[in-house]
Amino acid sequence: MQDIREKILKAYHENEGNVISLLQDIEESFGYLPQDAIDWFSEQLDIPPSRFYGIATFYAQFHLKPRGENIITACCGTACHVKGSERLINSLMRELHIPSGEDTSEDKKFTVEKVNCVGACSIAPVVIINKEVHGKMTADRLMKEIRKIK
Repeated sequence: MQDIREKILKAYHENEGNVISLLQDIEESFGYLPQDAIDWFSEQLDIPPSRFYGIATFYAQFHLKPRGENIITACCGTACHVKGSERLINSLMRELHIPSGEDTSEDKKFTVEKVNCVGACSIAPVVIINKEVHGKMTADRLMKEIRKIK
């Protein structure tokens, strides 16, 4: 972990980086923003941790908790909602045994994220499974896709 941090810090200095690019590098390296990494960069750069957290909590691209190996993103925009995205999400949560209020399975194999809109309303409802877009999704098709990666 220390080597990764040093490499990110070096790139930050060489590229005259900003906090957002630094957070992006941390997120890419660890899959989320570990608190100890934020604290370490805060000390190294003399930037208050609150600045990191302020940015991290503003942008949806950053995650403060570890995520699953497989990321499933469900669109909850108006078109997807009308076409049944909530039913898809509920069936997904049951299939993956993700408790209410959580978004990651206990075995850390799956994370289910809801987003406001992915901008693909013409193929609603949309589910993105590990960066692959699946439009006009049905519960049956979704379960088949999930069982392939289970």
